[in-house]
Amino acid sequence: MSEGYFIEDLKTGQSASFAKTVSEADIVLFAGVSGDTNPVHLDQSFAEKTPFKTRIAHGMLSAGFISTVFGTKLPGPGAIYMSQTLRFKAPVRIGDTVVATCTVTEIIPEKRRANFSTVCKVGDTVVIDGEATIMVPSRNK
Repeated sequence: MSEGYFIEDLKTGQSASFAKTVSEADIVLFAGVSGDTNPVHLDQSFAEKTPFKTRIAHGMLSAGFISTVFGTKLPGPGAIYMSQTLRFKAPVRIGDTVVATCTVTEIIPEKRRANFSTVCKVGDTVVIDGEATIMVPSRNK
């Protein structure tokens, strides 16, 4: 486990990313863990009748990669989610590589909070965007 950033270390514009190629297993496992068994994710014959024409990943699976950035990279271990907005812009399909990037937009040191822009992309296509507020550890406890 790596050390995270303290609120005192953050700078506006600082960013970090996490990339993951979404597999069949990821979708099946996410359906099992979340209970979201919508056939658009699991049943190819059903999905062929939708506007997507094929199975798509759960939006919240891709959104989970944003959480990965916060919990492991920026700010990192000890960071706590306070809020998140999400706008789902495009589908993610099996085999797509999702890159989640979080960028510091505002630092509120007296509250030990930081605001971030959050975006997930597949190639040049934005699949999710939003904003988040994170509680960030302080050196001053």
